Amino acid sequence: MKRILTIAGLSLAASPALAHHPLNGLPMETFAHGLMSGIGHPVLGFDHLFFVAAMGVAALFTANRLLTPAAYIGAMLVGCGLMYAGIAMPAAEIMIVASLLVLGGIILSGKALPTTTALLVFAVFGLFHGSAFGEAVAGNEGTTGGAVLFGYLIGLGAIQYLIAIGAGWAAQKLGATNPAAINARLGGAMVAGIGLFLALEVIEGPIVAALVG
Repeated sequence: MKRILTIAGLSLAASPALAHHPLNGLPMETFAHGLMSGIGHPVLGFDHLFFVAAMGVAALFTANRLLTPAAYIGAMLVGCGLMYAGIAMPAAEIMIVASLLVLGGIILSGKALPTTTALLVFAVFGLFHGSAFGEAVAGNEGTTGGAVLFGYLIGLGAIQYLIAIGAGWAAQKLGATNPAAINARLGGAMVAGIGLFLALEVIEGPIVAALVG
């Protein structure tokens, strides 16, 4: 648990620039560039990373631990594609924060999600995470062609699915054999805590502005 908290602290300290520029801000021009950026964004963006890992733990206690994360991957790719086409999901930043609070709270509760509910929850939040990824490729790293986008989407989908399945496998090996296991619930508490921290950051600006004004 101490090691997990240390990793969380280091992730929180990562700069926003690092989280959104796996290629150090350079434009993506080739399939390989897109693939590298797609792999890097979910790993370096700790909000996405912790959600996907938590999703893998929650999926572990569903009837199909391999299928349910795929709902997130599919919806995430759709959200990314929509953003690339200029269609943004509303309030994506707030929904990403909410995804950590909701999924962390579900795991902390010690209750398993029915498969249908898990598919719905993962897919809904996947759209908003995907929209954030799409903003990175469409707006922050220059004009991209079809090969770049294809590589980016492959990288995004593959790395996140592997993280989710790997997180569930690791949780099981650490003794989380049922949703009420203390290891799983501690992980849920950590994810919910990170969500709370980010939520406070989101509302900090309006609160300060209201007090000053």
